[in-house]
Amino acid sequence: MKHNVILVVLDGLNYEVARHAMGHLQAYVGAGRAALYKLECELPALSRPLYECILTGVTPIDSGIVHNNVSRLSNQRSIYHYATDAGLKTAAAAYHWVSELYNRSPFVAARDRHTD
Repeated sequence: MKHNVILVVLDGLNYEVARHAMGHLQAYVGAGRAALYKLECELPALSRPLYECILTGVTPIDSGIVHNNVSRLSNQRSIYHYATDAGLKTAAAAYHWVSELYNRSPFVAARDRHTD
């Protein structure tokens, strides 16, 4: 049986609120079809640095993505790279900063909304 991995990142969502209010996802966890992890937040607690940290495992101080205004391609290997190397397909429904980190920077909507 083929297994898919779906990583759900909800920026700024408190862990206890997620456990209480995310009934649909909790049902998957309860049925053993998903896992819920509580993460320790790296600093700075800003969106773009933490997207990079979650997707690469590299802390902001080491990746150089230390604030939201750093608009450049990541110089780290991400989960997307490892999956592609393993012959898997990836997709992201994400804020454009993810595209700027792993596809092309700066993001231009007409050019970058759909990429291969």
